Amino acid sequence: MVKAREQSMSEPDFYVDKKLLRRAFEKAAQAYDEAAILQREVASRMLERLDYMLIEPQVVLDAGAGTGYCTLDVVQRYPNAQIIALDIAAAMLEQTRRKTKPGNNISYVTSDIEKIALADNSVDLIVSSLTVQWCNDYIKAFAEFKRVLKPGGCLLFTSFGPDALKELRHCWYKVDSDNHVNSFIDMHHIGDTLFQAGFKDPVMDTETITVAYKDVYQIMRDLKTIGAHNVLNGRRHSLTGKKRLQAMVAEYETFRHEGVLPLSYEIVYGHAWTAPAESVNVDFSV
Repeated sequence: MVKAREQSMSEPDFYVDKKLLRRAFEKAAQAYDEAAILQREVASRMLERLDYMLIEPQVVLDAGAGTGYCTLDVVQRYPNAQIIALDIAAAMLEQTRRKTKPGNNISYVTSDIEKIALADNSVDLIVSSLTVQWCNDYIKAFAEFKRVLKPGGCLLFTSFGPDALKELRHCWYKVDSDNHVNSFIDMHHIGDTLFQAGFKDPVMDTETITVAYKDVYQIMRDLKTIGAHNVLNGRRHSLTGKKRLQAMVAEYETFRHEGVLPLSYEIVYGHAWTAPAESVNVDFSV
């Protein structure tokens, strides 16, 4: 345990502790679907955009497949395609496997999207819902997406924006200066990163989805159930004191409206393409 802590201290406080992230999602796998209402809604809204794309991919990668919501959708959309479900947590992929029928053309790969265990130019379409926000190096992650995509391939993804969990972040900030809530980057920075990674014609937009809760403890339980609690290197490593927790809960009560507490999620939607294969100019003149 001490050795792992010493390793994480060499990285910035705002970096995600990938070992802790993997353990969190491994632990969350069995109960994930019970609390992942927002995650399914965001994935559905992302996948609807495929309705307007005239593509017939041969190979589809679901990057950050989780328990398989997007995987099952693309299986139905593209029944003749090879589908690859990839996730950092093997237990998540096992939940996906249990939902699929025998004979489906699905492969399962346990891998971090910052170092994808697939060959270059091997995928036609990547769908990735609420996964890239767990990356420490967005350029590296998008460069990996570009590497595995074929020329003319498409990336379709969602992420959390900086205003996600803003009420919870605000309330903890009122209590102390520790990192209690994960941080996320804005749409414009993500768009710039896509350009840096070599993608063409990125399209970005955002929306805010607000989920209502009866109390703060339900919020924290849901975040823990889906593995989305604080996994930053700079998180507090000792238990949060009872008085600090009570102070945070009291501060959150100031947001109560019509009997419920809001938790806002800024959702970033994006899609981009890799450059098509260069045409070969043939001179037929004699």
